Amino acid sequence: MKSSPAGNLLAFLAPIPDPRRRQGRRHPLEAMLGSIVCAWLQGARGYVAISEWIHDHAVELWHLLGFRRRPPKKRAFRNLLMANVPEHLEQAVQNWITSCIDAPQIDGPLAPVAIDGKTLRDTLRSHEQAIHLLSLLDQKTGCVLSQTRVDAKTNEAKAALALLKNLVPKGRVITGDAIFCQREVCQQIIDE
Repeated sequence: MKSSPAGNLLAFLAPIPDPRRRQGRRHPLEAMLGSIVCAWLQGARGYVAISEWIHDHAVELWHLLGFRRRPPKKRAFRNLLMANVPEHLEQAVQNWITSCIDAPQIDGPLAPVAIDGKTLRDTLRSHEQAIHLLSLLDQKTGCVLSQTRVDAKTNEAKAALALLKNLVPKGRVITGDAIFCQREVCQQIIDE
């Protein structure tokens, strides 16, 4: 498998609106969000791990990410993620990944894409259902191409119809569980 160029992550993070007050803007938003994404890609799960990840790296990386001074500690990352609209960050990362992944070749080998749903751990609250997500995964790179929450009043097959509208299936083979072997889902894939 050949590696793809990473592209400029910070350019994709730049359009995200800054949720911080003017007094809370000691560090550039793109630098903080870039640190979060890079730490996630390296396996950091949590505010402490994100803060430790950036502080463990050399000053040169801090400057490449856009920091002009020592990066913040865990509380600043926590406050930013709590104030940020998750859909904005998710869309920016999705656009960045899409730009890095080569478009499938129409006359070349088919690019495998898996569709699958998972219930998130530790999301069950009293009088509510656990959060259930449906994802399209590029099997070649392991990147999530698109993801949506499955409403409690529907199922994965119905949510797949909306999720597949954003994917160009030409040059791809789409795989999934038995739940996706429904006439509507298969017809949508064929029609595209």
